[in-house]
Amino acid sequence: MNNNKISFIIVVNDELAYEESKYYIDNLTVPEGFDIEILPIRNAESITKAYNYAIDNCDSKYKVYLHQDVMIINKNFIEDILNIFNSDKKIGLIGMCGVKTIPDSGIWWEGINKFGKVYQSSTGVLALLDFENPDQLYEDVEGIDGLIMITQYDLQWRDDIFTGWHFYDASQCLEFKNKGYKVVVPKQDTPWCTHDCGVVNIANGFYTYRDLFIKFYKEYLEINNIQN
Repeated sequence: MNNNKISFIIVVNDELAYEESKYYIDNLTVPEGFDIEILPIRNAESITKAYNYAIDNCDSKYKVYLHQDVMIINKNFIEDILNIFNSDKKIGLIGMCGVKTIPDSGIWWEGINKFGKVYQSSTGVLALLDFENPDQLYEDVEGIDGLIMITQYDLQWRDDIFTGWHFYDASQCLEFKNKGYKVVVPKQDTPWCTHDCGVVNIANGFYTYRDLFIKFYKEYLEINNIQN
């Protein structure tokens, strides 16, 4: 394991989007003594299988799993995530937007107490999605958006359950939580990323995988309901 290396892992089916995302990565400030690599994965069967391939084939301690339409606009992104990880070794996963408690619907953005911000175009127009900003360096949350997910520990993605393109992110958050790690959203005075995703598409099995998520994490969601 290379403790001074960061891998940026991108599932690619749109070469133009990937090249733009890569451009922003190539222009990040890299702390002295660190190396970065960009790993595009094409012809992926599912996002979880692609991400597990990255775990099996990258020796970097730090892995940034991001969508091909995400542009990292914070040039100090690498130093900022390292500062968060170094502040608490129990932090396993960082995301740009998230929710304090995943609601029983399984859909993170339907929950209350959301944190983070990102420029995104899910309504058809690029605009700022602006939730509560943490008072400190980061806020502990339960679920984050899969647009970008940053880890300092390797934990296999559940490719046995999530064989498509939805709910892999909520699943991985709970897998990290169940292992005793923290999932966090950083304090961002200005957004660190742009997510030019276009209008949200809930086809391709969104509700099928939502139902699977609820089935496999039902006990966790029931505990949340009792606590709330």
